[in-house]
Amino acid sequence: MLRALRRRHRKRSTQTDHGGDQRVAVIGLGRFGSSLASELMRRGWDVLGIDTDARLVQKYSDGLTHAAVADCTDPEVLRQLGVHEFTSAVVAIGTDIEASILVSSNLLEAEVPNIWAKAVSRQHGQILERLGVHHVVLPEHEMGERVAHLVTGRMLDFIEFDDDYALVKTVAPDIATGIPLGQSQVRSRYGVTVVGIKRPGEGFTYATAETVVQKGDVIVVTGKTRAVEAFAELS
Repeated sequence: MLRALRRRHRKRSTQTDHGGDQRVAVIGLGRFGSSLASELMRRGWDVLGIDTDARLVQKYSDGLTHAAVADCTDPEVLRQLGVHEFTSAVVAIGTDIEASILVSSNLLEAEVPNIWAKAVSRQHGQILERLGVHHVVLPEHEMGERVAHLVTGRMLDFIEFDDDYALVKTVAPDIATGIPLGQSQVRSRYGVTVVGIKRPGEGFTYATAETVVQKGDVIVVTGKTRAVEAFAELS
């Protein structure tokens, strides 16, 4: 049921210079949803924040373009809010898996082109994927995996992508220093590619075959997850 709607009027357009829609509906204003909504606002998007908890809506309404106290498990509520006209929506509902699934189904029925949904478990994520949700994220699980890699390895940062690929920031191992990357055979011997380099006191730059990595340099490496894990252990 739609109970209230608060608006924060702003002068800027909801269209980008190239005509793209910069409106997004964030459904669920818990820690994940509110943080996401705030970052989207910071990046210049118009954000409609929705939650069934009036206290959360009141808390974040001043920082959002629009905020509504509403139950989006009811498809009519989504229609009243105009969410069917948005090109992007995020289902950021926390532990209420049933509500997450119902809202996602309603968004799919409304043919919203880009739907992201937070999952609280792999099983939840699989259900959302089977429904047809375009992007499923498991923030707690993914962050746990990332921190585990940082704690147990020699990595300074770790990001895993689909198809078992990862991007790692690590201190350059000796086997990659002193000669141009094209001669170090890092790719053929270890199955990884050095894509960036940072020297102490300098910013990151792209790495090329002619780049000579020095001892103490920080490098960004990409490749299969196991390959970048093994390469980082050489540091």
